[in-house]
Amino acid sequence: MAVPRAKTSKARTRRRRGINMRLTAPLLVACGNCGNLKMQHHVCPKCGFYHGRQVIIPKSNS
Repeated sequence: MAVPRAKTSKARTRRRRGINMRLTAPLLVACGNCGNLKMQHHVCPKCGFYHGRQVIIPKSNS
């Protein structure tokens, strides 16, 4: 069985692991009703529409 010649340093280990543990930014799309940016497959927080239908009544910030 193969045995490593030297201990793998913390920096090398974390660099290798860090490549696969990156966080990705959420993909935002424009709402079809009001044009506000929203997450895909989610109700628009500004107008309350989803897939062309009024799903919720949004709270007014006034």
